[in-house]
Amino acid sequence: MPNQQNIKAVAELESQLEGVQAIYLADYAGLTVKEQVKLRQLVRAAGGELKIAKNSLLNIALKNKGIDTAALATDLTGPNLTLFATSDAVAPLKALVEFAKAREVELPKIKAGILGKEILLRDKVVQLSKLPSKLELLAKLLGTLANPARNLVNVLSAPTRNLVYALNAISKK
Repeated sequence: MPNQQNIKAVAELESQLEGVQAIYLADYAGLTVKEQVKLRQLVRAAGGELKIAKNSLLNIALKNKGIDTAALATDLTGPNLTLFATSDAVAPLKALVEFAKAREVELPKIKAGILGKEILLRDKVVQLSKLPSKLELLAKLLGTLANPARNLVNVLSAPTRNLVYALNAISKK
């Protein structure tokens, strides 16, 4: 029979799984406490949350939420930190990857991820970390949408501008 502490931990994990866009698993063995605190701050600033949970309890919570964890069986072993990406699926992952690259030994090591209900293997998660964040994509879209209007303004104002240049040149002669 499971104890109350484990039941409470599973319920807490299930509630965290409610509002997430993505979940990522990474091996954090070898990180000092100071580095873990810094990583938590970076991920929190990017819109995510790091949690270290027992693999068996995380597995139960994922199954209760309807996620097939059979593909994660090998990844749910050893010391794992779980990254819950709430507002943006990519930004917290990017923060984790950049933190890992800044260190001599690349830690934490990404193991797998879950985007929606789809299980992502390590290679897919690394590819996902190279995508622009949601904010960057929105800025590019806005720039693309504004370009035709900007070009129209330039075309419409060109004759007036050219007249002013010509009058200015005549006045200087």
